[in-house]
This record gives sequence, C-alpha cells and structure tokens, in this order.
Amino acid sequence: MSEYEIAVVHGDGIGPEVCAAAKSVVEAVPGLTGLNYVEYPGGANEYLRSGSALPTQTLEGCRKAHAVLHGATGIPGVTYADGTETGIEFGLQLRFALDLFANVRPIRLREGVRSRLAGRQAGDIDYVIVRENTEGLYAARGTGIILRDETATDTLVMTRKGIERVCRFAFELARSRNGAPGDGKKRVTCCDKANVLRSYAFFRRVFDEVAEQYPDIEVDYAYADAMTCYMVERPEHFDVIVTENMFGDIISDLAACTVGSMGMSPSGEVGDEHGFFQAAHGSAPTIAGQNIANPYGSILSAATMLEWLGKRHNDERLSAGARAIEAAVDQALRDPSGLTRDIGGQASTTDVTQRVISFLR
Repeated sequence: MSEYEIAVVHGDGIGPEVCAAAKSVVEAVPGLTGLNYVEYPGGANEYLRSGSALPTQTLEGCRKAHAVLHGATGIPGVTYADGTETGIEFGLQLRFALDLFANVRPIRLREGVRSRLAGRQAGDIDYVIVRENTEGLYAARGTGIILRDETATDTLVMTRKGIERVCRFAFELARSRNGAPGDGKKRVTCCDKANVLRSYAFFRRVFDEVAEQYPDIEVDYAYADAMTCYMVERPEHFDVIVTENMFGDIISDLAACTVGSMGMSPSGEVGDEHGFFQAAHGSAPTIAGQNIANPYGSILSAATMLEWLGKRHNDERLSAGARAIEAAVDQALRDPSGLTRDIGGQASTTDVTQRVISFLR
C-alpha cells in the first residue's frame, strides 16, 4: 500500500480552523490510510516570528511532499515597507518555486445553497476557471518601481510556454467534463483584454494555436470586463474558462458569490510535479477564532487533493475518497442545519465538520 506525505500549513486568521476541518474530514474517510501529515509554519504570523512568510524548511518540506494542504494566510496590517502584505508571500512564492502553473477553481452551485442570482438552481452553474498562476501581472511581485514617489510601475509578463501549457490544461480539462449546463457543449472560453493590450492579444493568439489541436472542443471568447456581466447574466453558458493571473483572481471571487459565497470555493494549484490545495478565500481575520468560518471550500479542496493524487499515482483508494467527500458535502448541504452564516444558516465550523464526517461514516 502506497504512503503519501502531506505538508500541512495552517496559516493565519481562519486558516487553522478550516485547515483542521479539511484534515479531519480526510482522516475520517473509511478505509483511507497511508496519508502522513507533516506540519510547517507559514504566513503573516510566521513573518512576525521569524522574518519570513515562507521559511526555508517550509519550502523544502512542501517540495518533497506529495501534496500541500493549506488553510489561508495574510493579515492586512502586517505589511512590508512598500505596503504590500507579507503573509500572502507564502502562497505566491510557493507557486513560483514549485511551478504551480494552473490554478483550478471549480464553480458549482450545490443543492441546498441559495445562489445570489435570482432563479438559479443546483445544476444551473457548473464551470471551472483555470487561472494561469505563475505569470501575468502578479509575476511583478516585489519588482515594481516607484520613481521619486511620483510614478509607480509593475510589468505584466506573459510567455509562449506559460500560455501554451495553461491553455492545453484547460482544453484537456474540458475533454474530461460533461460540457456547459446550458447546452451540454464542451467549451473553453478565453478571457482577456486582447482589444486593448498586446500582451493579451498574444495570449489569445497562442490560445487559438492550442485550440486548433482540439477540434472537438468549442472555442469561445470574452473580454474581462464583459465577462463580469456574462457570469451574472448567463453562467450556464460556461464550461471551462482560461485566463491570465490577475483576471483569474478577480473573476473567480465574483463567481464564488454566484454559488453561495467565497466560503464555497475550493481550488487546486498544480504543476507537472507538485500540487497545492486551499480554499480560494482569504484569512478573514475579523472572524478568526469564533468557530463560524465556512469550511466547505477547504474540505472540497482536500477532496480535490485526493483526486489529483489518485490520478497522479493511479491509486483508486484516493480517487474513491475524493468522491466520498464530495458526496458527503452534498448531503450535508441539503438541510439548513448544514449551512454556515455566510450561506444563510447558523452552523458552526465544527458543526459542519462533524456533519460531513457523519455522512462519510
């Protein structure tokens, strides 16, 4: 029986609470053994303690692990001299160091959760945002220039290699899905600003070149500003969306609110060799320690981790564990007692955790 090492970084704010919930759910999957957890520090509190949000031992631990499970990092008041947050350095630098080029963010409206879009029901919204994760505007992190306290610049970076691989990832993902809810078509939508900037026009051109290799997948386009309208007006049209780093960050937050809240949004950041799994939300320090944070996003991220590990290592035990967690989450949400405050209920973090575990058993 295979053994897998999971690096666990709890982080800041609600990070330790939701990360513990995810870990507890994975540990409760019947018959799922062989996962060994090793905890490492990281985030804003670690920066205050040691001067680094991503200590060397944490980076090396994440590099050698089979996967990384994370809570959340960042505290708004803990910043560098330039005003940027220290805690998020953990995730940003880990993406670059482990080459986690595809940030996969599933957007699915589940039964029992009310959409903020009128009239939408479970099954109406079910698509995936694939966010390029190592280039774009965020590649300028720490390298921007402030000239004489009058002018500030950050450089948007795109490479052919980076665009090709994330677009290919998106098309391969579309092949594995059932298509858009509205018409059942397997479709990849390119979200950009190709009408304004050369960098995005280049992104679209390379996207088109990759698309030629997938004649079975419908090709679609949306400018980023229009996309924010389409995601509200006709979310059933989308199957897979691929986009640049910053645009992916922005539209995935909007998308999460259409399926309940940011607390319902899992993510998996993957490359050719490594995988990093966390909910798409932040550390929410204003509610930390109150046992009211929504852990579903983290629990579903842990399921995504098992699915990724299962495929990577051809281990059906892990894949079955992922399916079991997904099913347990769906059952937990069907009754109001499984809803946290952000999605219209009163359940606590531990209430949800135990409820999901009860359906696993």
